[in-house]
Amino acid sequence: MAAFMPDLSVEATLFEAGAEVVVGLDEVGRGAWAGPVSVGAVAISSLTPQPEGVRDSKALSATARRRLAPLVDDWALSASVGHASHHECDQLGMTLAISLAASRALDALGFIADGAIIDGPVDLLRASDDRLGDLVAGHRWRLQPPRLIEAVIKADQRCATVAAASIVAKVTRDALMDEASASFPPFDFERNVGYPSPVHQRALRGYGLTSIHRRSWSFVESVPWMTSPASDVEASGR
Repeated sequence: MAAFMPDLSVEATLFEAGAEVVVGLDEVGRGAWAGPVSVGAVAISSLTPQPEGVRDSKALSATARRRLAPLVDDWALSASVGHASHHECDQLGMTLAISLAASRALDALGFIADGAIIDGPVDLLRASDDRLGDLVAGHRWRLQPPRLIEAVIKADQRCATVAAASIVAKVTRDALMDEASASFPPFDFERNVGYPSPVHQRALRGYGLTSIHRRSWSFVESVPWMTSPASDVEASGR
């Protein structure tokens, strides 16, 4: 089956429905064992074609993603990334953690995007308004959530703004994990960015959990020994 090529057809339907600003949203880090879950937001106010080569970030090399990210910034009206920490992933579960990261990404745009495209259930955004305020201290929408929300299957492959959002989210989160890798040399975070590569799993067996691991994930049950919060693996040079 041929790969989907992202275009602006869904964005066009939202503009036709009265939206003045349309934002595409996509998450990265859902399946990682360490680090945050991150949501990219890319907003546009016209149907100017996206930069050539914009695709779902999973279909691009790291070099291509880094090349495209500044082109997306230039193309978009605004682009941002919101994060939910590993602690918040544990506290909230993944659905609400993604909702929290999405609300932070939308607020960081600095203006109201009245149309949104998401890759998945609409409640990933609605949950932020209805439930997160009761679960996360101090959480409130700084701006209003989008008025028009379109949920599209494989939106990261079909919709240009969502594909662009996947790129900026991936580049940003990868950079955070690369920075963290200096504190946890055995875990190879600069390469696996928190996902369970063989090196990562071997380091868990030898060193236990670091301070950026998600402790509620099922993999924790198979770690032979776990350090206490006060003695988590930190920069050791090992």
